Amino acid sequence: MKPPHSLYGLSLDEISQALDLAKTYQAKQINEWLTKGVTDFSEMTNLSIADRERFAFLMGSACSSTVVERQRDRSGAAKLAIRLHDGAIIEAVLLTDERLRATACLSSQVGCAQGCTFCKTATMGFVRNLEAFEIVEQYIHLQNESSQAITHLVYMGMGEPLANTSEVIKSIHLFHDPTTWNIGLRRITISTCGLVGGIERLTEERVAVKLAISLVTADNRLRSRLMPVNKRFNIHELKDALIRHQQVSGKRVTIEYCLLGGVNTDEVNAYKLADWLSGLDALVNLIPWNRVEGLPYTTPTEAEIDRFARLLDRLAIAYTRRRSRGQAIDGACGQLAVPLNTLEYHLLTDDGE
Repeated sequence: MKPPHSLYGLSLDEISQALDLAKTYQAKQINEWLTKGVTDFSEMTNLSIADRERFAFLMGSACSSTVVERQRDRSGAAKLAIRLHDGAIIEAVLLTDERLRATACLSSQVGCAQGCTFCKTATMGFVRNLEAFEIVEQYIHLQNESSQAITHLVYMGMGEPLANTSEVIKSIHLFHDPTTWNIGLRRITISTCGLVGGIERLTEERVAVKLAISLVTADNRLRSRLMPVNKRFNIHELKDALIRHQQVSGKRVTIEYCLLGGVNTDEVNAYKLADWLSGLDALVNLIPWNRVEGLPYTTPTEAEIDRFARLLDRLAIAYTRRRSRGQAIDGACGQLAVPLNTLEYHLLTDDGE
């Protein structure tokens, strides 16, 4: 039998079968090492030397991907370029907030097909979906870079999570499994541009994670220009799906409002947002656009952001103002993308960081 690309995402029985284990308890031992982030069989010291050598000969490593570039900024953010088993490269980001909580920002696809006009990932187009083990491995690589335990997960990296719903849900179950990382569902967030079918599936399967919606504007025509997904699922269909989701989950929804200078920060947009939010339990997250070279937008000034925030205050809209982290390493929202020709990708050695 051909060995799997990775041992991550496999059940104990599947690990036992993949490695042709003679003793059933060995699968549990290996799984414990994997959970700790140990992927080199030679370091799994409670296995016999003969077994470790056999597993290394069979698979090389328990992990299918490798980190090929590391970047850090003064905020403590770290961005990793990760080469997958087929040579494709994705990015994942480690963020630390003011309360020193470590959050892993995970990608769900290589590239993205949604075409949001303000997002760098959209310039890549769509290459393929990630499998659950490839999502989990991003967490492992980030954890190995972090000096503290990663306690929160956000599916906000490259790709649209709800265009890869099955593998994303599978990865969530793996993260939540008490025999592995036991990450609480309330500490996991899925960010979506508004794929109604995916939201409905989360509702039907009662996947009780937090939901964040990249809305950008509640002006239906403007949103269709900025986000092609709105031509398939307009803001009214999106709101209906969110109301149904809240009726089942009982959870507040986060509305991600990317502030585009001179585009969606006026009084008309504020009033349309207030009208659209009626009937929803939602918190608006104001996110100044992070500059992407070649895209036709500007980051709003502080004065422009202040004016819009005052409008929301007047309309009694609950909101927060996000201070972007990771901008210096192009690791903030909307800035993730890699060259599609991996042969031209610049690799940094540890000495070159």
